[in-house]
Amino acid sequence: MLRIRRFEESAARAYTRGKISGFLHLYIGQEAIAVATKQAIAAHDRVVSAYRTHGFALALGSDIKACAAELFGKAAGLVGGMGGSMHFFDKAHQLWGGYAIVGNHIPVATGHAFASKYTGDGAVTLVFMGDGAVGIGPVHEGMTLAGVWKLPIVFMVENNQYSMGTPLKRSVPVEDITARAAGYGFPSDRFHVTSVHETRARIAAAVDRARADNQPSLLELITYRFRGHSMSDPAKYRQKEEVDTWRLQDPLERTLLALQQLHGLDEATLEQHDAKIIAEVDAAYEFAEATPQPPPEARFENILVGE
Repeated sequence: MLRIRRFEESAARAYTRGKISGFLHLYIGQEAIAVATKQAIAAHDRVVSAYRTHGFALALGSDIKACAAELFGKAAGLVGGMGGSMHFFDKAHQLWGGYAIVGNHIPVATGHAFASKYTGDGAVTLVFMGDGAVGIGPVHEGMTLAGVWKLPIVFMVENNQYSMGTPLKRSVPVEDITARAAGYGFPSDRFHVTSVHETRARIAAAVDRARADNQPSLLELITYRFRGHSMSDPAKYRQKEEVDTWRLQDPLERTLLALQQLHGLDEATLEQHDAKIIAEVDAAYEFAEATPQPPPEARFENILVGE
């Protein structure tokens, strides 16, 4: 979690220096979800995410230098610098894409789950969306098909309280998003993400159902982002008191506190660990800045499946 946090903080600084173009959506505050997901799944399970995807790449094992290079639009990036922040993709580590078009990746993930059931490969697909995606038509279509066909998939809503700048209560008629699970024939689970251990256990239960019984699930993970929707969002629609309240529930800070108070790690040891992570992240961003841009002809690559 700390590694993801430091990577994202460095990304924010690089963006303000003009090193990153386009949009940049940070995962600060939500890191426990990506880490728990990695711990709850098997090596061949697939993860499909929306555009807030850096944390999943790092948690699943993507090379940190390739992640930084992708943000910089460099040839050494995960997808050759062609995807940028919102389109991380790493097939080798079962990250089957970050998708920028809200909600439209849900049928894609449903297709992955259909392929698994059809071929019998035993894989479970986990697909992540924000709370702002749940009203999008393709989300309903993907969930309907998953329920009809009994597919091995887990639909995960990362409810970080805001659809861009719109609070949840103004974007859905019933704030409990899992209430709609019954209409698809899904079991559901809804909980606050304050502990990576609890999050891992509850995700693992849904993954086990999908693998053993081809039973889809709908999970709502109540979380919070401590930065704006993207780097262009100053988040002035939130009160400082609200942010401070949520910071008390930050899984990263709670974990660091538990390591000290329950497991006896002293502050110096934690600082050494942090310094090691910062050095790794700094090296990744130095690599990203130094590595070359993709050649102009690269924009024509990876268009046809035969390539």
